[in-house]
Amino acid sequence: MTLTVCVYFRVYFSGLVGLLLILTAEARVGNSSESRFCTESKECLLYDLVCKNDDYEVRHYDSVKWVSTDEECYFMDKATYTAFRRLFKYITGSNKAGVNIDMTAPVTVKIEEKKKMWASSVFTISFLLPSDHQMTPPQPIDDKVYFTETPDMNVYVRSYGGWMMSLTSGVNSMLLKRQLDKVQATYNKDYHYAVGYDSPMKILNRHNEVWYMVEGEPVCPTSS
Repeated sequence: MTLTVCVYFRVYFSGLVGLLLILTAEARVGNSSESRFCTESKECLLYDLVCKNDDYEVRHYDSVKWVSTDEECYFMDKATYTAFRRLFKYITGSNKAGVNIDMTAPVTVKIEEKKKMWASSVFTISFLLPSDHQMTPPQPIDDKVYFTETPDMNVYVRSYGGWMMSLTSGVNSMLLKRQLDKVQATYNKDYHYAVGYDSPMKILNRHNEVWYMVEGEPVCPTSS
């Protein structure tokens, strides 16, 4: 009788933990209706707004998994084009399970900050894995495709419209850094993220962002 009870509670506890893990994943990657930026995908990366002013905002993101690939190139535009096609093959069946995976938003490009003039950089492009693949995503076939996980983090964010290109991303990262330095905010200066929410087919009301990772306590004065 005692053994039966122990087995029952062990099974019950394991199931409860599994359910909590699933619910946690769905809470981090949620329905696009909860975000005003995600207009073309079923699911989107959700966040909690910490604070904002006229120049930038601070967001809190929970840890989530991505499918990623690296591309070495002189310009972000060329690297993104090549890497996007590689990741798109993964989500459209080129994986060991042979399954299609829903596209999500946003797509991120990790950009090395300390780039020498006329030297190539390694750009890391990532697709957010949807909630039903956060725990056990299908394994890639292409050895250039792998999984990454962003930590629980606070992020400085600057938003802008139009198209996410090397020029526009560079200008907006410079403007965000200028504002952060002005208020003596501390942030990771080794890299930043270019973040896009829209497909190439969308022409109007496009939304892009630049992210810098907060170090220490976030700084967000009402006016800077």
